[in-house]
Order: sequence, then C-alpha cells, then structure tokens
Amino acid sequence: MTMNDATYHIVHETNYQYAAPVRLSHQVLRLTPRSLPWQTCTSHFINILPGPTNLINLYTDSFGNALQSFSLDQDHASLDVYAESWVEISSRLLPTVTPPWEQVAETLSYHAGRSLPDDRLDASRFLFESSHVRIKREFARYAAECFTPGLPLLHGVEALMKRIFNEFTFDPEATTVSTPVTDVFVSKRGVCQDYAHFMLSCLRSLGLSARYVSGYLLTQPPPGQPRLIGADASHAWVSVYCPGRDGQPGCWIDADPTNGIFPDISHITLGWGRDFLDISPLRGVLIGGGQQTMQVAVTVMPSQEVPGLPFAR
Repeated sequence: MTMNDATYHIVHETNYQYAAPVRLSHQVLRLTPRSLPWQTCTSHFINILPGPTNLINLYTDSFGNALQSFSLDQDHASLDVYAESWVEISSRLLPTVTPPWEQVAETLSYHAGRSLPDDRLDASRFLFESSHVRIKREFARYAAECFTPGLPLLHGVEALMKRIFNEFTFDPEATTVSTPVTDVFVSKRGVCQDYAHFMLSCLRSLGLSARYVSGYLLTQPPPGQPRLIGADASHAWVSVYCPGRDGQPGCWIDADPTNGIFPDISHITLGWGRDFLDISPLRGVLIGGGQQTMQVAVTVMPSQEVPGLPFAR
C-alpha cells in the first residue's frame, strides 16, 4: 500500500421504531460498496434483527449497484440493520484534457438514427429529469455563469462545484428528503443530498449527463480528540460524464459540491443512480407500524485506528 492508498472499516447502522406492530415488511438494501478501478470491497457483512424469513443474496439493479432484499412476516415493533464493510481505496487522477462543454452536450444530444457506443448509451440515462432533479431555465442560467463559451468540461464542473459550495449554507434543519430542488435553489440551504440534486439539475439543464453518487466520507475529529463512533452519516456527490477521444471509452468526473472538492481517497462509493431514490440505502413497503422513527449511525474509520487490530493505534 502506498501513501495514495487507504483502507477503511465502515459500519452503517439503521434502526426503525414503530408505534404499532408491523405485520409484514419487504425491504431492499443498498449497503454494499461498489467495486471500481480505484475501490475494492474486500469484506462485507449484513445482520438484520428480527431475523428475516426470506433473505435474497446479492444481485444488481439496472445501474449495477449491489442489492439484497428480505421479508419479515412476523409481528415486530422495531427493525435493526447492521452493515459492516472493509474497503480499499486508491487515489484517482482527473483527466488532464477534456473537450469544451458545448461539444460534450452536442455529443450527448439526440440525433435520429444515430447509434451510440455502450458508455454513451449508459450516460444518456442521466440526461433527463428524475424524481428529485429538474431541468429548468433558471438552473441553466445559474450554471451558464460557470460554463462560459469554449470552457473545458472539467473546468466548468469545478467552477460550478465551487460556486455552489461558496453560495450555499449547510443546514440540516432547512430541508427534508421531500424538499423540492426549486426550494433549495431559493433558500440556498440544505444538506449534501440537496447540494447534489441542485448541481445535477444545473448540469442536466445544460444538456450534460450527470448521476447522483451515494457513499461515505472520512471526517476528521478536532485536533487531539478521538474519532466519534457513529457520528458520521451517509454522503452524496455527483459524477459527470466526459466522452472519450478517438473512439476510446469515456470517463466520469466526480465532484463534491458540499465540500468544494474533487473526491479522492476520503470518499467511499456505495452506488449511484439518477437521484437519491435510486440509491436509498434501505427502502421498502410494510403493513402496519403506524408512526415510525428512524435513526442512522455511520462510522468510517481508517484501518490503523480500528480497536483490536494489531496495527491499531
């Protein structure tokens, strides 16, 4: 392992409490980190309480994300899902040269009868509106101040990312999971999910292909303080498609508008989709339950800090 590599231990705990017993529950889990050229999930474990009657092992959705599903047909007043993963991360390089952003938009635009290579066909799924992403003139106007004529795609993505970072305020009390992205634009307040949905709306309004990425972020405790267990949360950022040159496959450029940085070894990718709904870590239907409360605790810890290991410190 080099200085540009890292190994992380990740624990993602979710607890539901129900006001009335749940008689039947069907749930889908997206809690397995993806295997990517710069990321390897070396170990993964999920525990569910109460124990499910029907657990279906890993399969993939249409975006290539790993899924598990389970059913509970016994009365239960709570549900606990514990996911533990070990992930190795290597540093990834940004492309040194990217085409002008208008050229990228033209490449992705619809032309009747034109066939597309596999990577561009896949990218076309992330051009349009989705449940939490809107295509509107006001989003295009906001983004156009960053994507000036002839600007290389990478530079435009960086300018938009940093503008959002500088002009928006991180405020966990300002929004909920159902707050429209148009309201987020007005208030310029929200959490990482809102930042990502807004940046996606801007990019897609310019005709660019961009997807929502869900994952984890290593946070640093205050100097001299230990890392808090369960104090972190899931993170979200965006990924923008850049076509390849001379018949080569394209690449995806990740950007984190919440922090104003390009993700590297501190970002662990869980999965991606058109927006949050495609990659929700735990989603399902149930009969009964009444009012419910949910608590989520995430701990991302470098391997050398994990208690009980011989190299922990």
